[in-house]
Amino acid sequence: MSWQKESEELEARRSWSREMGGSENVDRHHGQGKLTIRERIDALVDGGSFTEVGSLSGTGEYDDAGNVIGVQPAPYIMGVARVNGRPVAIGGEDFTVRGGSSPGTHRRKGGQGGFIEDLASKYLIPLINLADGAGGSVRGAVKRGYTVFPGVSSFGRSVQLLGEVPVVSAVLGSAAGGPAGRAILSHWSVMVRRTSQIFSGGPPLVKRALGVEVSKDDLGGHHVAVDTAGTVDNAVDTERECFYMVRRFLSYMPQNVWELPPAESSDDPVDRCEEELLSIVPRERTSPYSMHRLVELVADKGSVFEIQPTFGRALITCLARLNGHPVGIVANNPMVSGGAMGAGEARKQTHFIELCDCFHIPLIFLVDIPGFMIGTAAEQEATLREGMKAVFAIHRVRVPILTLVIRKCYGMAGMAAGDMDELDFKIAWPSGEWGSLPIEGGVAAAYRRDIANSEDPAAREKELEEELRQYASPFRSAEAFAVEEIIDPRETRPFLCNFISLTRNRLKALLGPTDKRGVSP
Repeated sequence: MSWQKESEELEARRSWSREMGGSENVDRHHGQGKLTIRERIDALVDGGSFTEVGSLSGTGEYDDAGNVIGVQPAPYIMGVARVNGRPVAIGGEDFTVRGGSSPGTHRRKGGQGGFIEDLASKYLIPLINLADGAGGSVRGAVKRGYTVFPGVSSFGRSVQLLGEVPVVSAVLGSAAGGPAGRAILSHWSVMVRRTSQIFSGGPPLVKRALGVEVSKDDLGGHHVAVDTAGTVDNAVDTERECFYMVRRFLSYMPQNVWELPPAESSDDPVDRCEEELLSIVPRERTSPYSMHRLVELVADKGSVFEIQPTFGRALITCLARLNGHPVGIVANNPMVSGGAMGAGEARKQTHFIELCDCFHIPLIFLVDIPGFMIGTAAEQEATLREGMKAVFAIHRVRVPILTLVIRKCYGMAGMAAGDMDELDFKIAWPSGEWGSLPIEGGVAAAYRRDIANSEDPAAREKELEEELRQYASPFRSAEAFAVEEIIDPRETRPFLCNFISLTRNRLKALLGPTDKRGVSP
């Protein structure tokens, strides 16, 4: 009366599943410098915490008596696990089985609208996508006997998740089709240099459609996807580093939008005042300085996690902590284009503030922006349209915002660095200056005739600039309460820590989904 026979068959089926695509395919995969999907999951999650779901899925082979003699596993591994002690849903393509191509079954494992996305949504836990596959295949039509419309396996759940739980994607091989789409439909993404690529269609499709031969790396390697296009957020050198980054990103996130982001104890003194901040901004108004260094001096030591460091480089976006509390920092980078906002910077800022707003992370703007990038190239890149999207986005933000003007804050781009519809809390360093236009250029436009009719136009222009500069003093604005406070640069960390400590009640009142759209990819 025992079920020993079935138990033995169960173990045999599990054993076939663990073999993945077979030793030859696994060895070939390792030879390319890549881990298998099972090795990736083991390396990413807390030890021993992974519980697989769907381990028996695949295509069975049977003898004439109906006894199973082998099973080719489905090309997707998924389940639940823990990361930093907290539950997550995790899944990824098994490239050793049919190159990770979708099996084409109903509610397929890991497919768009698939079980692992449903599980993350229903249990309200973060989702980790490990992308390494080509998605659908024309062979599916042969198996079904007919073709299907695009979207038969909808991305609807993928989109819904962006307003519910943190979604992280790691591109660990060549991702196209569905896996590439899911990698983009995430809050944060990372890929591995030299071994990862992402594209809507791979080299064979490009050659057939356009007659152009291109390598996978030139088409969608990190220098394209991360540095140039900003399609993927970050790039690292190894898969192990990738998994470390995933764990670290999730450490700033709540489990879902109905929870606050986790605070940690910090041994970094709140009242730490850095003398270096007093001289970090040069007196020469056009001289650059390190905004990265400024951020490090203010945030909890070792807490800065930069997002998209190689894209839109005139803007720095990073998660950090102040007295253990997660914050989102948006800082202009005067080392690149003087900190002006181009189309890439605008896209980068919009996505980042949507991320922070979705997961109740207060925002701090460290402002040194001369305005939108100008010139022919900037107009061709639709800088104004993308910049105004950033202005649109800031007016929709619900989390507390504090604006600290380090140096320049000019023009419509400066409007994207504060919540004028809410508290509109602005503070400044003594080096701060602001207005609708910088004095340089603004004088040339407003006093064009006066300058042109003078005996020495250059001298007259300089004279007018000096005359108007006295009105640009931040202390005059403070007298009129046009800026809420001016602080000594050395007081920055204590001031910001105090501000962040006051935001918790406001953040609690925001718990719940932002709106049906969540965060745009």
